[in-house]
Amino acid sequence: MARSGRPRGPLAAALVALVVAVGCAVGGVPDSGPREPAPETSRSVRTGAPTARADRTTNADSFQDDISVAVEKADLYWRSQFDASGRSFRPISRIVPYRRDGEVACGGQGLPRNNAVYCSQGDFIAYDLTWSVGAYQQVGDAFVYYLLGHEYAHGIQVRLGIRYNFTIQQELQADCMAGAYLGDSIRSQQLRLEQGDLDEFREGLLAVGDDPSQPWFAEGAHGTAEQRTDSFFRGYEKSLSACGLD
Repeated sequence: MARSGRPRGPLAAALVALVVAVGCAVGGVPDSGPREPAPETSRSVRTGAPTARADRTTNADSFQDDISVAVEKADLYWRSQFDASGRSFRPISRIVPYRRDGEVACGGQGLPRNNAVYCSQGDFIAYDLTWSVGAYQQVGDAFVYYLLGHEYAHGIQVRLGIRYNFTIQQELQADCMAGAYLGDSIRSQQLRLEQGDLDEFREGLLAVGDDPSQPWFAEGAHGTAEQRTDSFFRGYEKSLSACGLD
C-alpha cells in the first residue's frame, strides 16, 4: 500500500445510543468519567517464526515507514470527515511502541505483549513492536494499515461519544470504520492499493477473529473472522454510512 493524493468525504453525524463497552481499546469508551477495564486477551497473528513475504521488503525500517504513513493518513482522513460535518477534530495524541510486558501502562495497568490497543486515558495507541513487525512480515504491509485504522477508530468512537452494551458491537464498528478509512483513502487517491493488499486484509482479519464458540455477549469479544471480515469490507465498499454512526 502506498501514499498519494488528498483526502475527502463527509462524516455521518454520530448520535449516541446505548450504554458502555470496551474492547482492544483499553478504557476505550468511558461510562461516566474515565474507566479502565483489564487489557484484552492477547492475540497472536500466527504461531511459528515470521516468514518474510517475497513480494516486498518487510523489515523493521519499512514497517516504521508504513506506520508513519498510516498515522498521517488516518489523521488527515478523520480531520476531513470532522471538518465536513462542522466538528472540531483532535488527532490521537501519541503512537507508542513497546517491547515488554508492562512497559507501557494504561490507567495504571501494564499492557501485555502480543497486542495493540487504544487507551482513552492518555489518548494514545500502543502496540507491541516485535509482535507487530512479525505480523507485518507474515501477512504484509496492508495489515498494518488495518491494525492502525482499527485502533484509531476506537479513538474516534470516544470523540463521538459512541457507547455500546457489548464489546463486540464496538469492535465490529471499529472494523467497519477502519475499512471506510482505507476504502475512502484509496478512492480519493490518498492511498494506492497494491497487488495483494486485499488478500492481506482478508488474511489479517482471519488471523485475529474470535473462536466461533466465543459467546457474542462475552466481555472482550471482537467477533469471528467472518464477522470481522464482513464488517471491514462493508465499510471498505460503502464508506462510513455502513458503520452505524448515525
